[in-house]
Formats: sequence, structure tokens, C-alpha cells
Amino acid sequence: MRQLFIAASFFLAASGAQAQYLGGTGSNPSTHTSSGYTRNNGTYVAPYVATNPNGTQRDNFGSSGNHNPYTGQTGHRTPRY
Repeated sequence: MRQLFIAASFFLAASGAQAQYLGGTGSNPSTHTSSGYTRNNGTYVAPYVATNPNGTQRDNFGSSGNHNPYTGQTGHRTPRY
């Protein structure tokens, strides 16, 4: 009986975390860094960390409801898809 309770508790915790991630209220945990570069118009773009592409905009750092742990900012953009 104890093992069943532990398994059920683990399942509920894991499914809640997965639902939060898919619902767009959590940032994508997969990230990549970009080196600084200069655009062809002379504007310098500083190095940054971004979420990896995955077919949705709901889990990007800048999307509303998400938090960027690297800058401390909260997202405010509405995802297009």
C-alpha cells in the first residue's frame, strides 16, 4: 500500500509539472547562448541566452507568464502561435 501511495504521489507531481510546461506558464528549460555580433547596419548585438526552438512561442522567455532566470525579467509578449 505504501508503494502505491508513493507511486501515485510521484505521478501527480510529474503530471502537474508537465501540464505547467505545456500550458505556457513555464519557460522552456532547453537554452542556447549566442555570441555578440555586429549587424550589417553597424548595430552591435550583445551576447544573450535564448530558449531552443521547438515549434511554439508559449514557452519562450519573453512570452507572457514566463520568467527569464538570466535577466530576472518577466515576459510580456503575447505568443502568435
